[in-house]
Amino acid sequence: MARSTHRRSPLALVLLSLLAEGPMHPYRMHEVIKERGKDRVANVAQRNSVYQSIDRLQRAGLITVLETTRDERRPERTVYAITPDGWYTLRDWTADMLSNPARDYPEFPAALASLMVLRPEDAMARLAQRSADLRASLAEDRKAMAAVPDLPRLFLLDEEYSIAVREAEQRWVDGVLDALRSGELTWSEEWIRKVADKFA
Repeated sequence: MARSTHRRSPLALVLLSLLAEGPMHPYRMHEVIKERGKDRVANVAQRNSVYQSIDRLQRAGLITVLETTRDERRPERTVYAITPDGWYTLRDWTADMLSNPARDYPEFPAALASLMVLRPEDAMARLAQRSADLRASLAEDRKAMAAVPDLPRLFLLDEEYSIAVREAEQRWVDGVLDALRSGELTWSEEWIRKVADKFA
């Protein structure tokens, strides 16, 4: 079978993975994503994003309607199931995402590229806040992992990776803060103008 050309996203991958476990309706998918902490992997802040992704997956033939149930006390619920093409695509996306680093465009490097628009003391205060937030979130996530000591490592790899990346980021941010505090890293408008003229 040829490589899948369907539009992929972390949320689409998570939804296909859930349906690989068994048929489910969108509301339950949203609940399971939150329960398992996969909202750190896929953005489900807006519940509508789940429905939009499901619609795209259905139009692509990767999932299908299994049944529609109606309960007097609840709105109509559509239960979805993964298709054979969906299974193939799930495996293809997973293999490709594992092996090929994608070029992401996160906000933090963009802010670092514009750091000189802030005064050094302002940059230091903001980076100190980031370091504190990273420390707090890491402590929370380590506590959550410790709460499920019997869960096989296979199901925690995404969390391990997230912790490792944020630990590395925190070490780096703390190094930049040390350089700002010592004066090794500093700037002024005049210095920036001179550098700009030199490299113009």
